[in-house]
Amino acid sequence: MDKIVCEDNLIERGCCRGNGGTCSKLEVYDWLSDVINVANPDELVEVRFKNTRKDYFHNVNHLKIKPGDIVAVEANPGHDIGVVSLTGDLVPDQMKKHKVTLVNGELRKIYRKAKQIDIDKWKESMQLEHQTMLKSRQIASDLRLDMKIGDVEYQGDRTKAIFYYIADERVDFRQLIKVLADTFHIRIEMKQIGARQEAGRIGGIGPCGRELCCATWVHSFVSVTTNSARYQEISLNPQKLAGQCGKLKCCLNYEVDTYIDAQRDFPPTNVALETEKGRYVFQKSEIFKGMYWYSLDSEAPMNQIPIPVERVKEIIRQNQKKRKVEKLAIKEHDLTLPEEKGYKDVIQQDSLTRFDDPKKSVRNKGRGKNRNFKRRNPQQKS
Repeated sequence: MDKIVCEDNLIERGCCRGNGGTCSKLEVYDWLSDVINVANPDELVEVRFKNTRKDYFHNVNHLKIKPGDIVAVEANPGHDIGVVSLTGDLVPDQMKKHKVTLVNGELRKIYRKAKQIDIDKWKESMQLEHQTMLKSRQIASDLRLDMKIGDVEYQGDRTKAIFYYIADERVDFRQLIKVLADTFHIRIEMKQIGARQEAGRIGGIGPCGRELCCATWVHSFVSVTTNSARYQEISLNPQKLAGQCGKLKCCLNYEVDTYIDAQRDFPPTNVALETEKGRYVFQKSEIFKGMYWYSLDSEAPMNQIPIPVERVKEIIRQNQKKRKVEKLAIKEHDLTLPEEKGYKDVIQQDSLTRFDDPKKSVRNKGRGKNRNFKRRNPQQKS
């Protein structure tokens, strides 16, 4: 049996080729699939396991394998079962992006394609993972350890298990490892993950209405700071900036480079504009329209006036020469924003109260009565 049939308990292993979930997150589009393998003569293969764990192996036996095949690979100790996710010329490039496990300076080997007995034992070990996680949480609580065990991954031969945990501070889990080894009679490996990895494992729907990015396609997490929100002039509200993991949203970094490039030549906002009418202070900006909004210092923040960025730079240059400009804008129409062209709800189809007009309801109600009367009296002339 070379491939696994899609089952509910195997989807999280990345075995399902449906839309969304872990499979789309761990898959790599091989855009060199129709090219003869030249850059990878050693037949290096990428294999994926549970969660976002990937590793790279050497096909020493020259097996004819392709993405989606189930293979038995070398592990420490014993062997593990994984799903082939990539072969060919792209594997060396992927190895530069991910951490590769070496044994005595060499890659681990692919033993064989998984046999039916290997797959059956693999399925049995997966069915034990949830109960093992719950039991290990109880043990950690009894030992009063400030940590949370978020997931358990059994090795394919069921001789070892990886316990993924979250902890804010350093945890001494030496006693925990002894108790877990005595309880489950396996070799224990503890692996710490962050809050973002935990949210990606659990999944959910974000405030945008779509499935969480960390649960679908984000596999390498970049640090997010409040500077990303400042560049985009987003309100620094912790409740709105934080995602379901409790950290700053990853999407704050998606467009920040575009905002930085757009503001590269913008004048400083902490400089007031001196005019003959008075002193104008900065209130807000519209970055992609190239507009700054100012108001009189005595009227701030009321009566805001939009001014093009180029005009603001010119006024600042005049003020630096000890000159006060007569007007904020050279032409009066520069003080008004151009009318935006876009979608307009002309027939009010998006209005939630379009049926609440009392005049329309009475008129429609009367029409309904006349229509019913005519149906009952077809001989009656109007």
